[in-house]
Amino acid sequence: MKISISILGSTGSIGKTALKIIDEKKNNFFINLLSANKNFTLISNQIKKYKPKIYVITNKDIYKKIKKKFNKSKTKIKNDFESLKSNLKPSDITISAIPGIAGLEPTINMIKRSKKLLIANKESIICGWSIINKISIKYNTKIVPIDSEHFSILKLLENHKISEIKKIYITASGGPFLNYKVNQFKKITPKIAIKHPRWKMGKKISVDSSTLMNKILELIEAQKIFNIPLKKLDILIHPESLVHAIVELNNGLTKFIYHETSMIIPIANAIFDKNFHLNEILKIKKKNKNYIPIKDLTFKNVNPKIFPVIMIKKRLNEHPSTPLIINSSNEILVDQFLQKKIPFLSIIKIIMNILNDRNYKKYAIRSPKNINQINEINMWAKKVTLEKIK
Repeated sequence: MKISISILGSTGSIGKTALKIIDEKKNNFFINLLSANKNFTLISNQIKKYKPKIYVITNKDIYKKIKKKFNKSKTKIKNDFESLKSNLKPSDITISAIPGIAGLEPTINMIKRSKKLLIANKESIICGWSIINKISIKYNTKIVPIDSEHFSILKLLENHKISEIKKIYITASGGPFLNYKVNQFKKITPKIAIKHPRWKMGKKISVDSSTLMNKILELIEAQKIFNIPLKKLDILIHPESLVHAIVELNNGLTKFIYHETSMIIPIANAIFDKNFHLNEILKIKKKNKNYIPIKDLTFKNVNPKIFPVIMIKKRLNEHPSTPLIINSSNEILVDQFLQKKIPFLSIIKIIMNILNDRNYKKYAIRSPKNINQINEINMWAKKVTLEKIK
């Protein structure tokens, strides 16, 4: 019997990687649902190739064009997730990879219709984990993080209680500016910031990697997913990007998982639950000729002069919605930087300014119980961020 799979964000890097894995095992899968925003060409190609039962396109203009182009297709073209309630059959696996807080509501909707949800949307976890966790328990849906760091932590914590853990380290490559001098940061452009030395990623996550904000957000994720105190979590610079997380135990032993810089590995392991051989799907990417099974590994503490965002760590547990506000503000600032409307160094400066805003505490002390309450805090954070840019 075929495995039914749905992918939220099928035109993004995670979605495309998952589909490449499925291509190599296509007889095992049935594509239930795909979703995307505005990549007309790729959406068209995916409908032709995968023939999903449903394709959700959130951009209204692209939705209309695709609807017209595929008016005779068996694939049902939808513009939102709300209209799926009576049409969508449950999926064995759903991959949640819509970037930004826009992925939260679709993720929650799909938890109710999935046996297992593989989540790569850090914003959904940061802003709505309490809701996600509650609904997953109610519907008996297994949640599996597939970011390389959190998938590694998941595996490293198997057979261990939190009380056995002394420290968990999330590793960071250091991005393109690891060896920059402080006076060079004023000249950083979006073109330079998105050139990650190790990973092929989207523009937003590449900028987050260059500021180290992605690791701040990953600390929040780890704290929520694994229910680990923030004091037991830290960041290490690891330029080789081969070790993705390190777990230090109270008994003196330290464990880590080592794998190549390819999202194929955590995604495939999460999909197949060990019931596959990696060599069967490695042909879907070019083999890295420089990859050596065992090589020298470097680990360094984070230099706050190069990565001033690390100073935010001490404020993460300040109030319940502090992480939500940081995430929402960062989304706006990265977008503004990519549009060349603000300089690179303004990203961290404006976030710190918002954490000292006179209305910050009013929103940060809230513990949102539903999406509407999350959206209210999110909208305030984005609004005040844009005001501080002007």
